[in-house]
Amino acid sequence: KSNPQLLVITDICLCAYTSHGHCGIVDQNGRIDNDASISRLAEMAKIHALAGADIVAPSAMMDGQVAAIRSMLDDNKLYDTAIMSYAAKFASSFYGPFRNAANSSPAYGNRKSYQLAATNPNEAIRDALQDETQGADWLMVKPGLAYLDILYRLRQSTLLPIAAYQVSGEYAMIKYASAAGALDEKNAVIESVTAMKRAGANAIITYYAKELSEWLSH
Repeated sequence: KSNPQLLVITDICLCAYTSHGHCGIVDQNGRIDNDASISRLAEMAKIHALAGADIVAPSAMMDGQVAAIRSMLDDNKLYDTAIMSYAAKFASSFYGPFRNAANSSPAYGNRKSYQLAATNPNEAIRDALQDETQGADWLMVKPGLAYLDILYRLRQSTLLPIAAYQVSGEYAMIKYASAAGALDEKNAVIESVTAMKRAGANAIITYYAKELSEWLSH
């Protein structure tokens, strides 16, 4: 309401609202209940859209989440709400600083049963293209710099816009290295996001957004 021109993108995931910290509903055996999870994710997306989100971004990596969200939005005549899917989201060690700051690590186990394995690039491309057929308007590769090959391969396989996510670990590496005098912060940041752009990203999500907007405008 305060800034109607602002594009609002919201994250759709259950991890912030569960005692166990996993991205979906866990059954009595401690396993993710995929189908129960996607129905909740779809409800969450509807609520966000009704509250004013222009784009909803499902990040839970549940199978079928994009189709469920698209169906829910359409059933509620929210046709103009776009979906930016975390289509190729890897189980990565580069999320560490964010997880520490947000205290968002799972209470037990890990997220490797639903996030992608770094050793399986074909699954990443397959999952991303499935999200496209299910109604995604944007695709995302996360993290960015360690997965430029995935970003490039996906760019060759789709005409949808693709976002690359420069995650907290990537941000922290540059911050710590520049603080230690090992590299020039500005140049390293610009070089790293340029690599993502060169690999095929149409947009880059980064903790350096404010600084980049200043550096690149001069």
